[in-house]
Amino acid sequence: MVKRILVPVDGSPQSAEAIRFVTDEWPDADVVLLSVIDPVDTGYTGSAFPSGAEEWYERARREAETRLTELAEEVGVDAEQVVVAGRPAASIVEVAQDVDHVVMGSHGRTGVSRVVLGSVAEAVVRRSPVPVTIVR
Repeated sequence: MVKRILVPVDGSPQSAEAIRFVTDEWPDADVVLLSVIDPVDTGYTGSAFPSGAEEWYERARREAETRLTELAEEVGVDAEQVVVAGRPAASIVEVAQDVDHVVMGSHGRTGVSRVVLGSVAEAVVRRSPVPVTIVR
C-alpha cells in the first residue's frame, strides 16, 4: 500500500502533471514535493559550493519554496515541501529512502538530446530503492 509519495518538481508542466496523477491515483497518500537546487547551475562543478554562493543559494531556495507552494495550491494538494541542494538524480534517490513510491515527470527527450542532456528520470528509475512511475 502506497502511503507516502515523492514528487520531484522542476517547474515543468510534466512535474505538475505528475502531481495531478498522484492526487488522482492515490488521493489519501501523503505527498512530498521535492525541489533540488543544482550547484552546477552556478557554473561550478566541484563537490561544494564556491565561496560567495550563499546569496545565490538563498535566492534559489526561496524561489524553490515559492514554486512548490504555488504548485501545491494550483493542484489543490496539501503536501510536505522539501528543498535540497545537490545533483538532481542523486538527491531524488536519497530522499526516496523515506517514501513508498516516486512519481515524476519526464520531458520525453529522445535521440541525441537525451544522450547529451542525460535523463534524470532514467537515472532515478535505475537507482531508486522504491518503485518509480514516470508521467509524460
